[in-house]
Amino acid sequence: MQTDVYYKAIQLMLAPAVMISACGLLLLGISNKYSSINNRIRLLTEERRRLHNRVKDGADLDYLETTRMQSIAKQLTDILYRARLVRNAVAFYVTGLFFFIVTSLVIGLDMILTTKVTDYVAVSVFIIGMISVGIGLIFSLKETLKGYTIIEVEVKAEE
Repeated sequence: MQTDVYYKAIQLMLAPAVMISACGLLLLGISNKYSSINNRIRLLTEERRRLHNRVKDGADLDYLETTRMQSIAKQLTDILYRARLVRNAVAFYVTGLFFFIVTSLVIGLDMILTTKVTDYVAVSVFIIGMISVGIGLIFSLKETLKGYTIIEVEVKAEE
C-alpha cells in the first residue's frame, strides 16, 4: 500500500517535469531568435552610423543611400518592437518554468505533509505556470507576425 503513494507521487511529478522540458525547448528556440534580432539591430545601427558619418563629413547621399537611411529608420523601430516581444516571451517562459519547478517541490512536500492544502497549492501553481507559458506563446506569435512585416518593408524598399 505504501508503494502506491510513491507511484502516485512520481506520476504527479511527471507533468511538471514534462513542462520543464517543454519550456527549455521553447527557451532554446526563442533565445536563438533573440540573438539574431539583436545582431540585426547592431548591423543596422552600424550601417546607419556609417551613412550619418558620410553626411557629417560633407558628402551628399544619392537616392539609393537616402532611401536606405529611411528604410533603416523604419526597420529599427519595428525590430526594437520585435525585440520587446521576444523579451516578454522569454520572461513568461522563464516564469512558467519557475512555477513548474515550484509545483514539483510542492508535490514532493505533499508526500511529507499529506495535507489537502498542498494538493490545492500544487494544482494552482501548475495552472499559473501553464498560463504564463500560454502568454509567452502569444508574445512569440505576435513577434513572428511582426517579423514578416519587417521583411515586407525590406523588400519594398529595394523595389
